[in-house]
Parts: sequence; structure tokens; C-alpha cells
Amino acid sequence: MAVKLFDKYDFSEVSCKDPSLAGYVSLAPVRIPHSFGRHAAKQFGKKNLNIVERLINKLMRGGTGEKAGGKVIRTHGKMQGKKFKAIKIVEGAFDEIAEKTKRNPIQVFVESLENTAPREDTTRVQYGGVSYQVAVDVSAERRLDMALRNIAMAAIIGAFNKKKSLSSALAEEISLAATNNVASYAIKKRDQTERMARSAR
Repeated sequence: MAVKLFDKYDFSEVSCKDPSLAGYVSLAPVRIPHSFGRHAAKQFGKKNLNIVERLINKLMRGGTGEKAGGKVIRTHGKMQGKKFKAIKIVEGAFDEIAEKTKRNPIQVFVESLENTAPREDTTRVQYGGVSYQVAVDVSAERRLDMALRNIAMAAIIGAFNKKKSLSSALAEEISLAATNNVASYAIKKRDQTERMARSAR
């Protein structure tokens, strides 16, 4: 019997079409995405961490820490360290995606990562005491980190001080990102990052 995520969703029919991300998107079958941090101490260990668990870990944050939409989002520790609460939120979001799209939500989530991972970024270099912004290619691991962070942040912003639940906000963001919809926060952030890189070439 195949191991299914939350005993509902099959990993065997999921694939990552982006060749650079494929080596970092772990689709190892798990029932409950909780590894108890066994990869945390190893260099590049997170590439072996199931991709759904990595999304769950990104949700356990204390807000934006910077202005987003004109205000700083502070969750006051409501999600920090609460792994099983985050797991239930992701399960609810995946159920909503499956109901709306009639597709495997893991595949929809992987497609959203492929679409929101920026290919170029900027870095600061210093020549003779003067700083310049220079365009650089982004490694596959950082591309995936940025995509996961932006999707999680979009869900937190979408549910902050609103009647919408965090699982609904997450489901909406993943669905929009999977279709490359410009209404998606993560797609906007990808475009903004790549636009800044183009101007710094």
C-alpha cells in the first residue's frame, strides 16, 4: 500500500518539471510531514526534507519583520514552534485546493514553486568604497527558499487581521501561483526581484 500525504494524496503521480529545482524538491512519500529536525545539523540537509514539511516550517514565523503593504505584520508568536498547528493548516489548504481544482494538491504546490522561484537576483559589491548593485544568477537551493518564503508570507499577509483563515489564504496563494496569475503575491515578488536584477546588469 502506497504511503500518502495525510492518507489522502499520492506522491507517486507528482513530478517537478524544472530541471534545476528537481534535485532540491524532495517528494519522498510521508504520511505526516514531520521529521523532528533530523536534517537540521547537516549541511544541505534540507534538500532531503519533504517539500511539504519545508512549507510547514516556513509558516512557523513571527510575521514579516518589515513593511508589507504599508504595515509591519506581527503574529506575536501564534505560529512559532507550533508544528502540528501548521500541519493542520497545510492539510486544510490542500483539501481546499483538491476540492476546487480536482487535482492532486501536491502537484499544484510544486507547480506554484516552479513559477515563483526567481532566476536572477541582485547583490551588493564594493569597489573603492563605493557600493554597486550587481545582477547575479540564483542557485537552485536559494530559488526554492525564496519561493517557499514568499508563498508562506503571502498566506500570513492574506489572513492577517481578516476574516479569512490562514489555510484559505494559503490555498488561494498556491492556486494563483500555480497558474502564474499576477494577483499572486509570490509572483509579484518574483517579477520585482527579476526586474531589479535586469536594471542592475
